[in-house]
Amino acid sequence: MEQLTDLKAILHSKRANIYYLEKCRVMQKDGRVLYLTENKEENQYWNIPIANTTVILLGTGTSITQAAIRMLASAGVLVGFCGGGGTPLLSVTEIEWLCPQSEYRPTEYIQGWLSFWFEDAKRLIVAKEFQKARLEFIQTTWNKDKDLRAEHFDHDDYEISRALDSQQRQIDTARNVSELLLREASLSKQLYKYASKVTKCGDFKRNHDATDLANQFLNHGNYLAYGLGATTLWVLGIPHGFAVMHGKTRRGALIFDVADLVKDAIVLPWAFVCAKEKMKEQEFRQQILQKFTEHKALEFMFDRVKEHALRGAKQ
Repeated sequence: MEQLTDLKAILHSKRANIYYLEKCRVMQKDGRVLYLTENKEENQYWNIPIANTTVILLGTGTSITQAAIRMLASAGVLVGFCGGGGTPLLSVTEIEWLCPQSEYRPTEYIQGWLSFWFEDAKRLIVAKEFQKARLEFIQTTWNKDKDLRAEHFDHDDYEISRALDSQQRQIDTARNVSELLLREASLSKQLYKYASKVTKCGDFKRNHDATDLANQFLNHGNYLAYGLGATTLWVLGIPHGFAVMHGKTRRGALIFDVADLVKDAIVLPWAFVCAKEKMKEQEFRQQILQKFTEHKALEFMFDRVKEHALRGAKQ
């Protein structure tokens, strides 16, 4: 049991790494989890620091051994199978998360969450707080990220500050979740328009099936954010079905709610910047993961979800 405890010494909210792997074999060797890449001249082994890892996404051409899964589970790492670039194409479903089942997760957060979830008015309050936290994270991130400011993303820009202030007022006056979703969609369109303008990407339209780099990078970055959201909810023991924004019957909807806390602040601007620079998919992924770590996106998710779950328990 000492080894299992050591592997979980780093809290999930403080862990640094997400791995997306393709065309490799993941295995356990000498008490470590490695992935093996093969080429004509030699095979190369690369270590995965599982105690400091939150999510591993296995893309095309991957395999994993039972021993490796056992070690990943003992470290509390979420493992997902997906298609190329992180897109969930398996069986026409969402990413299939393999959650470690060898432990008991805390009960206080799910009990606190359910204490308000069945009442429409209380659920709306939390949905509004999530939207306000989303705005807060945009302002904080864009204010302190020197790289974004160099690309002319500025939360003090008149167009953006007016949009964020307007959204703040509209959140307060929304009478139900449907109105909140409409106002969220309106802000997203304004942010896309702004990002397209400052990066000179032309007349941009959001289309999940489009082949232009900006849309592809948005899809890719969003799925990385979903991985962080899934990690947050799994660690806290809150099932994905208890959403506050995306619909009570939509599978995995709470993951989308939690991911929305950080998507617009990090994924959206960098999708456009990287598209402008014509980066490769791997370069974009590295940039997004670096920014998730730099701005403590996972920790922000944990704090917001815990805050409302514990507040609900006290009501």
